[in-house]
Amino acid sequence: MKFSWKNILLWSLPILVICFFLWQGLFAPVTDDNNNNIANSRMTYGRFLEYIDMGWVKKVDLYDNGHTAIIEAIGPELGNRIQKIRVELPTSSTELITKLKKNRIDLSAHPLKSNTAIWSLAGNLLFPLLLIISLTLLFRRSNNSTSGPGQAMSFGKSKALFQIEAKTGIIFDDVAGIDEAKEEFEEIVTFLKKPEYFTAVGAKIPKGVLLIGPPGTGKTLLAKAIAGEANVPFFSISGSEFVEMFVGVGASRVRDLFKKAKENAPCIIFIDEIDAVGRQRGTGIGGGNDEREQTLNQLLTEMDGFEGNTGIIVIAATNRSDILDSALLRPGRFDRQVNVDIPDFKGRLAILNVHAKNKKIYNSVSLSMVARRTPGFSGADLANLLNEAAILTARKRKNKISLQEIDQAIDRIIAGMEGTALIDSKSKRLIAYHEVGHAIVGTLLKEHENVQKVTLIPRGQARGLTWFTPSEDQSLISRAQIKARIMGALGGRVAEEIIFGESEITTGASNDLQQVTSMARQMVTRFGMSSIGPLSLENEDTNPFLGRGMGNSSEYSDEIATKIDKQIQEIVNECYLKTIQIIKNNRVIIDQLVDILIERETIDGKEFREIINYYTKIPHKV
Repeated sequence: MKFSWKNILLWSLPILVICFFLWQGLFAPVTDDNNNNIANSRMTYGRFLEYIDMGWVKKVDLYDNGHTAIIEAIGPELGNRIQKIRVELPTSSTELITKLKKNRIDLSAHPLKSNTAIWSLAGNLLFPLLLIISLTLLFRRSNNSTSGPGQAMSFGKSKALFQIEAKTGIIFDDVAGIDEAKEEFEEIVTFLKKPEYFTAVGAKIPKGVLLIGPPGTGKTLLAKAIAGEANVPFFSISGSEFVEMFVGVGASRVRDLFKKAKENAPCIIFIDEIDAVGRQRGTGIGGGNDEREQTLNQLLTEMDGFEGNTGIIVIAATNRSDILDSALLRPGRFDRQVNVDIPDFKGRLAILNVHAKNKKIYNSVSLSMVARRTPGFSGADLANLLNEAAILTARKRKNKISLQEIDQAIDRIIAGMEGTALIDSKSKRLIAYHEVGHAIVGTLLKEHENVQKVTLIPRGQARGLTWFTPSEDQSLISRAQIKARIMGALGGRVAEEIIFGESEITTGASNDLQQVTSMARQMVTRFGMSSIGPLSLENEDTNPFLGRGMGNSSEYSDEIATKIDKQIQEIVNECYLKTIQIIKNNRVIIDQLVDILIERETIDGKEFREIINYYTKIPHKV
């Protein structure tokens, strides 16, 4: 805090007021006619009445409008000599005057002195004056500051993180894996730098760009890179910061944000998680939210505007575009919608190269191999992967990151923390047969993904794990691939049943059976891969404003529901019988693989396939 006369006065005024009233109430003395101090001896009111009855009171002087009495009394307690004693009288003591007259005691009443009245008048005028001065300074401070105590009075102002010189520290070279999205923004950067190229031919740059994509794909990073490339001011605010419990505060913040942006045009306004304020109006079981809807209405008005090329571009990010209000997405507001998807192999490799710049990694580590092992990872996941590997390296007191730490980091991100290894027992052997059952079925089926690793090291809730390498293109999956995945998921349960008997099967396949049921049901109800026909009986999209499961009302008859259940059972039973046949035909190989797995606890996918090829002499999948 800066020490100035204004700050000192602001904080000292309340203290001075409190001290003044304490002095006036506690330390202002009661004086007699000659301005002499009264004796300090005190007596209770009850004892005073007893002195009157005994005839020991000689004189009474009343002060302070009859609330205080100074008496002259004599008695054994007073050494049989006259002394002055102070008595505090109750509010209503009319009987006291009668009693004093009856006992013929000299009574005198003394009015308030003029100096007391002056102090009272000064106190009544000084307090309001000091209060008005304090409030005036407080409001002036709140209007001129952006932090500190005055911020409490400016809750209606925008909380935008304003960077007037656009030093975001990020450019397009720092953003990797989303080349298609970067190309969309090149013309926006050109417009911000040289708008005359577009205005000369009557072109108008889009007012708003909506970034749509899963979490962690780099939407915020891309918005910062645009401001860094164009070297323009950058306003950043989250959608949740607009919404408050007070109606009208969010709309005020929107107005304040756009007012600042117009003063610093050309510039970029970035609204993160816009779905917090931009979701559909008038929806939900309880109706709409007045504050949120007013904020959205103000945002729509500001984006629509009455001016043309003002140089303000609004960029918003969301991963829930399905719940946004349609008015936000019409031309003139968010004209363009750019999808920022999970990166492919090339994108993952570029992201790893960016995040590996400040990491010490052995030259033998192939980032290309790491990129192939991480399909489905977002940019944030890959950054976290290298950071976890660096943490593991530091924990082992190593100087550089090796492939071993990267592998451990991948396993930790996918499956959780590594647990304590199992001791050699019947339980460990059963888990080994379960995992080998998954792996051998997946390896022998041509349509199934390749095995990446089989391990008995517990991670998270799993006592053992079998990893398969997913293919790059997961958008189109054939019927044969789905059935191969069902059989691969059933491999663990079938192996337990064949090796140990039906009475020894365990609960370890509970998650596998959930996946099997889900895949079989989707084949019947969504993909039309059953004898019911090419019908889509269930829609994946549900009403997000009704909650999970509340909007999933069936759109088919009870007869069709019975056929769906029957088809699901037929698909699962067919795959189950084929899986049993594969396990029985390869029992010898399974026993050999289990012995190796128990001894090593982990078998790499390449070595696993080599062992199978050695025993079966079959170089390809069946």
